[in-house]
Amino acid sequence: MHPFLKSGLAVLAGIFVGGIVNFGIIILSNFIIPPPDGVDVSNIESIKANIHLYKPIHFLFPFLAHALGTLSGAVLAIKISKQTKIAYMVALVFLYGGISMVTQVPGPMWFTVIDLGLAYIPMAWLATKMSS
Repeated sequence: MHPFLKSGLAVLAGIFVGGIVNFGIIILSNFIIPPPDGVDVSNIESIKANIHLYKPIHFLFPFLAHALGTLSGAVLAIKISKQTKIAYMVALVFLYGGISMVTQVPGPMWFTVIDLGLAYIPMAWLATKMSS
């Protein structure tokens, strides 16, 4: 298979699997740490209107979803492509999603900084270290 095609498929596979991991953790989080009373987590307007009710513990699973989704996708992309730099392509896609998320649902600044600063590019770096 042509290396360019293999790399492209590796990135797509990483995004797909990382997205499933991310989504799974978010779904699981609602059972482990229920949202505040009156918040409909399937409605973005409800989350935005009630974000002030969220405690720091409510941000744990979103961070883990973003970090572990990126990490798993980056590791898979490296395994498929045999190139560590491909992890950063997966991480950039997830970072774009993270930026989109914090602009749609503004949360506390501390969470935005931690999430955007630690859940994406550092996870790609970690994936490269795990895969070498």
